[in-house]
Amino acid sequence: MRKLFVSLFILLATQLAGCSQEPDWNVKVTNEPVFANGKESDFEIEVTENGNAVKDLNIVAEFAMSSMDHGTIDVELEELSDGIYSGSAEFSMAGEWEAVFTLENDGSKQEEVVKLNVKKAEGVASINGEWITDEDLKFYQFINKLHIEINREADRKRYSGEKLDEALVYWDNQEKLNEDKNQLLTQIIRLRAMAMLGLEKGHKATEQEVKDAIENVRSQYDHSEVAQKLIGDYGSEKFWNIQKQQYTRIVLTQKVQNDLIETVKKENPKAGEQEILFTAEKKYEELLVSQVNSLKIKIM
Repeated sequence: MRKLFVSLFILLATQLAGCSQEPDWNVKVTNEPVFANGKESDFEIEVTENGNAVKDLNIVAEFAMSSMDHGTIDVELEELSDGIYSGSAEFSMAGEWEAVFTLENDGSKQEEVVKLNVKKAEGVASINGEWITDEDLKFYQFINKLHIEINREADRKRYSGEKLDEALVYWDNQEKLNEDKNQLLTQIIRLRAMAMLGLEKGHKATEQEVKDAIENVRSQYDHSEVAQKLIGDYGSEKFWNIQKQQYTRIVLTQKVQNDLIETVKKENPKAGEQEILFTAEKKYEELLVSQVNSLKIKIM
């Protein structure tokens, strides 16, 4: 009887020990996917246990619509950093979806079911949930074309002969580059990212500052016949309304640049103006990279 009791005790202890080893991983969707009409959408999850990041997991997700039969989507996730895993999937429509995440590590396995509201993408990309639309791309394309034509107009007055031919070839090449949507998207992301940083640092773009900046650029455009024509064709009221949004961001970005210039001056009191500007520009690019990496940017 005693041997039987001891055997039962050992068996129970083993079972309890086995139960205590079961994982208790918590899955949180930190970047939700969207419906992008034939394009894949990225998503991210964070996995923790008792508040700590869980590393080195093998994770597979299975997506299915909650109320319709559109089949299933299987995705293998990749670990981006400690506890952060990502994947991409093409969703057939917006609506309520269910994701079953299967997590495994060293023989331990757990399933987590998460409800998702997959929304329709409102643009070609987003920064921290703020959408960049096709209209934004078109505006940047127009602005670039505007400046190309202003410079082309100026070079026609400045040069002649071979020098003029070289200048015009250059602006023709710039016009071709202006068709590249990735380049346009990069321009938008750079400005918005640094404007966001300006706000984070406590800066504000006052109405007067924005007005002064716009009046300055307006006076430059007024001296160019081609600029006046292009803006008129685009729609003058529409153009300047968008420019007000643009220059709010530009003013914030300039304040970040000014902060860097002042910092460089303090760190290098004997440096000349050119050296200060060069160092500040280098620091600005480093800061830009850091800022972009800190944002949740989703490209459709």
